[in-house]
Amino acid sequence: MTAPRPVVYLDPETASILTRCYRGESNRAVIARAIRLLADADGHLTPDGRIKQRRPA
Repeated sequence: MTAPRPVVYLDPETASILTRCYRGESNRAVIARAIRLLADADGHLTPDGRIKQRRPA
C-alpha cells in the first residue's frame, strides 16, 4: 500500500505562473523541480541531492 499523494493548493498568482510559463509540462513535475531547486538553494541538500542531516542544537 502506498501513501496518498499530498494535495497542494496554489494561490492565483502562482497558478498563473505555472500555466503561462510551463505550458505542456506536467504541473506535478514543475512543482517537484521547483521544490528541489529551492531546497538546494537554501542549503538543505548534499551535493548528491540527499537531504542533509540536521545536527541537534
